[in-house]
Amino acid sequence: MKKPPYINREISWLSFNERVLQEAADKTTPLIERLKFLGIFSNNRDEFYRVRVATIKRLAKLGKKAISIYGEDPNILLHSLQKKAIEQQYTFEAIYQQMIKELAKENVFIINEKQLNVSQKEFVKNYFNTDIVSNLFPIMIDENKSFPYMKDKASYLYLKLGSIIPNQKNKYALIEIPSSPISRFVVLPQNNNKHFIILVDDVIRYNTNQIFDVFGYKTIGAYNIKLTRDAELDIDNDVSKSMIEKISKSVKARKKGLPVRFVYDTEMPEDMLRYIMRKLGMEKKDNAIPGGRYHNFKDFINFPIIKEKKLIYNHPPALNHKDLINNSFTIIKAIKQKDILLHYPYHTYNHIINLLREASIDPKVESIKITLYRIADSSKIANALVNAVKNGKKVMVVVELQARFDEENNIYWADKLQEEGARVIYGVPGLKVHSKLFIITARENGKEIYYSHIGTGNFNEKSSRIYTDFSILTSNKDIAFDLNKIFDFYDNNYKIPSFKKLLVAPFFMRKNFIELINNEIQFAKKKKTAAITLKMNSLVDKEMINKLYEASQAGVKITLIIRGVCCLVTEMEGWSDNIKVFSIVDKYLEHARVFIFHNDGKEKIFISSGDWMTRNLDNRSEVAVPIYDETIRKQIKDIINIQLSGNTKVRIIDRKQDNLYKKAKPGEKKVRVQDEIYNYLKNEGLMFLKSFKSKK
Repeated sequence: MKKPPYINREISWLSFNERVLQEAADKTTPLIERLKFLGIFSNNRDEFYRVRVATIKRLAKLGKKAISIYGEDPNILLHSLQKKAIEQQYTFEAIYQQMIKELAKENVFIINEKQLNVSQKEFVKNYFNTDIVSNLFPIMIDENKSFPYMKDKASYLYLKLGSIIPNQKNKYALIEIPSSPISRFVVLPQNNNKHFIILVDDVIRYNTNQIFDVFGYKTIGAYNIKLTRDAELDIDNDVSKSMIEKISKSVKARKKGLPVRFVYDTEMPEDMLRYIMRKLGMEKKDNAIPGGRYHNFKDFINFPIIKEKKLIYNHPPALNHKDLINNSFTIIKAIKQKDILLHYPYHTYNHIINLLREASIDPKVESIKITLYRIADSSKIANALVNAVKNGKKVMVVVELQARFDEENNIYWADKLQEEGARVIYGVPGLKVHSKLFIITARENGKEIYYSHIGTGNFNEKSSRIYTDFSILTSNKDIAFDLNKIFDFYDNNYKIPSFKKLLVAPFFMRKNFIELINNEIQFAKKKKTAAITLKMNSLVDKEMINKLYEASQAGVKITLIIRGVCCLVTEMEGWSDNIKVFSIVDKYLEHARVFIFHNDGKEKIFISSGDWMTRNLDNRSEVAVPIYDETIRKQIKDIINIQLSGNTKVRIIDRKQDNLYKKAKPGEKKVRVQDEIYNYLKNEGLMFLKSFKSKK
């Protein structure tokens, strides 16, 4: 029997990031938003090298053993990734140069130090002396000493210095380009409605001579370089150390991880490139990526907002949920009456903050239990929990210390919550707690009443403005029963619980989903309608992919909406004839997970915190919740149908990874999914308000 076909995970990820790059190139996207997509692309790629490429490089050191572990030769894959990354970099540079021209037509000029007029030169010189020079710490490179340590994620100017003193040798130097507290972008004085912006890199370039001339040198050339390091955490197994000590030590060690990528300005002279590559102990083939004049484009996510509205997205105001408009009701009372589905960023996240704030002061509330994976720096969620403790509530917080790149922030809040008196549990050994849960326990008329939250996204008010996610709020007793069992497991993880309603990883979620697929296969074999619709961020797990292939072969109609990595191969005769895959990349990051099984007309619908990746199903604590309320079931199906009807920002995922847009047919209305969903939810609220007023 032939082996099932798969697309390599890393190749598929690069294809996803190419969809982000498409948004930067799309002229229907406002210009400054396109710059931000360049920043998102750059930030994504940094993380890709720090995590995925770093892992493959580690595997490559195992030689032939790596093939049996990974399934293919890591060295061949690294070559393919390098080739694709360089191709994307050339596309990236071409898009950026085109955007500079388009911005100029809108009177927004991104200029460099060579394009300054007399008054701008004076401004830049003064700004350098007052705001920048005190944040610079230049390092002279000495041939007889080890090369200076280069930080991960930082961008540097690599300078060639010519001596102005006879018989003194030329030198090289490094200057780290500051990213905080200084903005990467300096807005120059406006001139006749023309906006001028210069990057800090070029402000430094313009003024380097005044740094080095006191030592007898002038700048011959200054080129942007950047080093990306292995970001994997190596957790100490010393049992005498607490989890916080281990994670803190690992985070510090990560900052000195081995180099995995070196990005340089293609204008750099060959002798300078050879010198620094030798000093870094890297060969050019070792992920050296030729780039443009600037690196760390992630800073473009925070490009200055120019007042011209057509250059940025007009984000409509977040909506109040129709069932939470009635001011005579508390949120807790509303949940007691009926289940509530919130959909961010269309609905305001204040509903969640207000619910926790309400619970923190409600005399009937006795306790709050919650999981925290990624929270905002100045988290209103955490502050509401602190307030609950101060009001005498029992607060139990499960903080996942191993949320990648958020470890330090999570450690800070874990310490803060513990200091205030909350009971803090630092995850589960060997298992990431990725579920998005809280349960509020109240005592009403002598009985315990539970108010539960299960969501697809983090308790983070900042990311809720740009991530699309679902939250279900319910007073369902069976769901509360299961949630309490999950929190008991987090507290005492020696016993595997059983659950009435929830699908819980790593225990039964995989098995439950396989059973649901098997049901559809049986219906198809009986010539009944059989269909599966899945929406998630990533589809990687081979067992689940194989099961979908099996369902397709049986005649089950399968529709997938996958934002990121999809290792399932479409258009493969005999394997995926009945499978269609789409991807949506637009102004908000699609993050919700939805699973719909036709079930002979009695549809089973779930939302979940986890994707179908091996790590989610086997190595993380994830929760999927069934949706029972008929109104909410219809709402979720309507939203999924809107997404499937999209024809402007939707891509068709084919076997060639071409990322072709799904386009409107002649005479067909253009449907931009995220705008349509906002209007759908807004109209639902307006209809409710009309009926509510008529009853008064």
